[in-house]
Amino acid sequence: MRLDRPRIEPLANGELDDEQREVLAGFGGHVLNIFRTMARAPKALKRFNLWGGYILSDRNSLGARERELLILRTGWLCRSGYEWVQHTRIGLQSGLTREEIERIKIGPDANGWSASDAALLRVADDLVGDFFVSDATWARLGDLTEKQRMDAVFTVGQYTQVSMFLNSFGVQLEAGQMLDADFPQ
Repeated sequence: MRLDRPRIEPLANGELDDEQREVLAGFGGHVLNIFRTMARAPKALKRFNLWGGYILSDRNSLGARERELLILRTGWLCRSGYEWVQHTRIGLQSGLTREEIERIKIGPDANGWSASDAALLRVADDLVGDFFVSDATWARLGDLTEKQRMDAVFTVGQYTQVSMFLNSFGVQLEAGQMLDADFPQ
């Protein structure tokens, strides 16, 4: 975690106005700190949910496991502890193993990745490091359709943005969650 306390506090239920209550209603009973923080800008949260809904849905042409490879690598590279913790859980539910999640920390050159998994991880490395997928990485995506390549870039872009605001706003982990001991500070 970059900050040990929020710069922008998540809203408690008693602080919500009608517009904030409405935008958070779709999250059900337990609303995560990311959304309680973003609810301070309810119009932005409403639009964010539309795009984020695309990225995390089956409208995204990448499978859930592949999306999570990209999201976790992006969160790791952006040093977004909140993102890492939330998506470690989601990644495990989406077919990643604990061993794969450990290898995501090392990146595309870690032993054990298939060529296609390594290529996806390299997409995240390229985009976070240079805001551009290199020709060499693009060529490694030969098994992906054009739409899947686009969705890979969209996914990394979305989670780079998410990491930026999580880090900058100081969104803290949910009660009971712990940051991975290896996480870069």
